[in-house]
Amino acid sequence: MSIELGGVTIDCANPRKLAEFWTAALDFEVGADYDGEFLFLTPRGTKLGESTAVALQRVDEPKSGKNRVHMDFHGEDRRAEVDRLVGLGATVLDEHTVEGMAWTVLADPEGNEFCVTADH
Repeated sequence: MSIELGGVTIDCANPRKLAEFWTAALDFEVGADYDGEFLFLTPRGTKLGESTAVALQRVDEPKSGKNRVHMDFHGEDRRAEVDRLVGLGATVLDEHTVEGMAWTVLADPEGNEFCVTADH
């Protein structure tokens, strides 16, 4: 038996509103919208199931504490990507550097953490 990653789901208060950030951040589009309660975001021009999706799921409780799982993104020009994401509504939370790698910890408009890395 084998499985493959279909997507990563982000809990949030307003999936349609948060989709505005993530579709712009990743150049994705809404691949499926289930009454605004659950959305699948897919790379532009792909159908749901053809690639890994980002899903947004409405939950009643607010985010509390640090994410136990988060997404990491890689960019050649980390600082430019961080600036672009901040312009879309992200917040910089922290910066880290270790031998050979640097990353920035950000939060989306609802406070969900993610990182942007680059070789250092």
